[in-house]
Amino acid sequence: MKLSRRSLLATTAGAVAAPAAAPAEAAPATARRLRTGFERLAARGYAPLDGQNVGIVTNPTGVSRDVRHIVDVMHGDPRVRLTAVFGPEHGFRGTAQAGGSEGRYDDPATGLPVYDTYLKSGQPLADVFTTSGVDTVVFDIQDVGARFYTYIWTLYDCMEAARLAGKRFVVLDRPNPVTGRSAQGPVLHKEFATFVGRQPIAQAHGMTVAELARLFNGEFLGGKVALETVLMTGWKRSEFYDAYGLPWVPPSPNMPTPDTALVYSGTCLLEGTNLSEGRGTTRPFELLGADGVDGRWAAAANELGLPGVRFREAYFAPAFSKFQGRTVGGVQIHVHDRAAYDPVRTGIALLVTAKKVWSGFAWRSDNWIDKLTGSARVRTMIDAGAGTDEVAGAWQEELGAFRRIREEYLLYR
Repeated sequence: MKLSRRSLLATTAGAVAAPAAAPAEAAPATARRLRTGFERLAARGYAPLDGQNVGIVTNPTGVSRDVRHIVDVMHGDPRVRLTAVFGPEHGFRGTAQAGGSEGRYDDPATGLPVYDTYLKSGQPLADVFTTSGVDTVVFDIQDVGARFYTYIWTLYDCMEAARLAGKRFVVLDRPNPVTGRSAQGPVLHKEFATFVGRQPIAQAHGMTVAELARLFNGEFLGGKVALETVLMTGWKRSEFYDAYGLPWVPPSPNMPTPDTALVYSGTCLLEGTNLSEGRGTTRPFELLGADGVDGRWAAAANELGLPGVRFREAYFAPAFSKFQGRTVGGVQIHVHDRAAYDPVRTGIALLVTAKKVWSGFAWRSDNWIDKLTGSARVRTMIDAGAGTDEVAGAWQEELGAFRRIREEYLLYR
């Protein structure tokens, strides 16, 4: 699988010297000062949006440092003409569970029309932008760093639709909460493209949304999107989310903390099996298990000596989703060294060991694991008895190729 190389035609919004509004609570004394793309845009008086009818693609994570939603902030500011909001999966205000959206309605707080983008792409989504009457589409959503987290494909679909509708597209950047040190895991094969992976990027991409937007434009959209990015200041690729004192707003109902994001790009693979991935618990993607699983799973996983992580025998009763209301056995994942931890390799190890110790192990009948990993390779290798190192070794060549492409689009050091 070979990624094309194209020149990048996007532009970047200029630097900002003026400070953003003071936060409601002081950041921890050890926190570095980071300004998000929205903070920098607001500090410029929204100059890049001057004279435009503006629509914004956002969700509950689109907040200022004092946790006001940016739609409320922009709607109340005469310097910007905000005329529409576009809601992704889970909705603009975040009222919908996984696989749902809020539909078309008028926002009670602002009176703005809210349009539903979920599962729309191509010309139908372009028609939504045209109907809204906006000139510029702004994107501001907190990502979590995993290929199968759908907001980055909302970004991709909206970029493509903006091109079709002749609209400008502006991305306001936010941190990758699990750092941007490196890309990890298998790269999607195009024949397995779905809404949990439109294009061939790594399972843990190690990029911000602005960097991804540039990569999408340069590699997959022919450089034809009228793209601008408003970058952060103060972000370092090596830092985790809690280094900056930013408020964490759950990007989706089962992403309650940055700790969830840390493990998600690996343990979400349990969605492709008949084991619970912890939905319906207070620790989704950290508590994993099934009816009939016992302490042998934690023991087998610990025997592998995976860097940065330990596994505790655990029992839990999900309030919804798989095994609702039933007590099941499994593991709780405990990351003790974030810098050493490899979430994707850990996720593979959990699949390998679960199949080894639990006779009831099965893949979902729709082979969802193939959509999550980006090919049939992980499933077929594990079924054939391959170990963690062998499975991880099989994707190294394609991962190396993606890393080289990725390097061309990195905006921070």
